[in-house]
Amino acid sequence: MKEKILVKFGNKVRELRLKQNISQEKLAEKAKVHRTYIGMIERAEKNITLINIEKIAKALEVNIYDLFTE
Repeated sequence: MKEKILVKFGNKVRELRLKQNISQEKLAEKAKVHRTYIGMIERAEKNITLINIEKIAKALEVNIYDLFTE
């Protein structure tokens, strides 16, 4: 069973990414992570590190806090 926080986080990343109308590949490029990594995060398959949370927040141009609010 997937951890609830991973599912919520992945859903939030997807929501913010789609709101900006960018692909997973484009987000990965901006965050300087592998393109498959974004998909894994959105599907709650990865327990993301704080360093990568910061990279994704910067790439989405949001505060880290915004990735954890509903």
